[in-house]
Amino acid sequence: MQIGPYQLDNPLILAPMAGVTDQPFRQLCKQLGAGMTVSEMIAADPRLWASKKSRLRRIHQGEIGIRSVQIAGTEPEIMALAAQHNVEHGAQIIDINMGCPAKKVCKKAAGSALLQDPELVERILIAVVNAVTVPVTLKIRTGQNADNRNGIQIAKIAEQAGIQALAVHGRTRADKFMGNAEFDTIAQIKQAVSIPIIANGDINSPEKAKQILQQTGADGLMIGRAAQGKPWIFREIWHFLQTSKHLAAPSWQEIQQILLQHLDGLHQLYGEVMGPRIARKHVSWYLQEQADGKEFRRHFNKIDDGQAQIETLNHYFEQKQQAIAA
Repeated sequence: MQIGPYQLDNPLILAPMAGVTDQPFRQLCKQLGAGMTVSEMIAADPRLWASKKSRLRRIHQGEIGIRSVQIAGTEPEIMALAAQHNVEHGAQIIDINMGCPAKKVCKKAAGSALLQDPELVERILIAVVNAVTVPVTLKIRTGQNADNRNGIQIAKIAEQAGIQALAVHGRTRADKFMGNAEFDTIAQIKQAVSIPIIANGDINSPEKAKQILQQTGADGLMIGRAAQGKPWIFREIWHFLQTSKHLAAPSWQEIQQILLQHLDGLHQLYGEVMGPRIARKHVSWYLQEQADGKEFRRHFNKIDDGQAQIETLNHYFEQKQQAIAA
């Protein structure tokens, strides 16, 4: 799969997720098989660029792979400035958010709320494409609600505006994350345009990934929630797509190494206070399927010190490996 001048290692992309796809998680997913990763959403409003949250989301030093940065806003001129600003800070691809259903985003008429105004969508896309020399991509939903699906119309506008690839979450804005994703609509969008289409929504296993590719004819897949606590899902899916065989699950020793690398990255990026706090949710995701996970998380979430977190996790994994060896 190719986006502008960039050839992806494979067509599996980590979806942008606020509060999740920071640099440590993006790098981990890339190492474990993602063809590309997309940053957390960055507000286009220049008044927010100096905030600590925005500064941390713009860190790209030492990153491996293609650097795709997602921006969100409602004003064409401001979105164009945001695109230029992020390219200056290392973005190699600018992704525009018109898919987020979150209330705090939509109440500002941003994210998926923009889909109700195709004329504004067109103005934003043209402004951003003309403002930068790097490829611009777009993420949308299938429409506002079941009675107002205009994904095909938006896709055609995007293609005419010069968008290089389009990711489609197979739900409407009203659906949020409820119910099953509608992949027939994505298939219709794929047939309507010639730019690469990336299917998104409910991709949580190698079998589902293969089914969705076949059903939609999409050029790529975007994986979000299923990668939380399981960043190796990318290599599992890619192996299955190539061989129709399942890759062996990671050992406890490898999971331990992955998790410790993740925590170290979080501690370094966010510092000694916020680092351990942010690490808690990730540890919960990694261990959510374990029978003793709930009890361990209750204990782990009381730990405020980064080194103590690492020592606690090492002890947990030692016990696991001893139980396997017994």
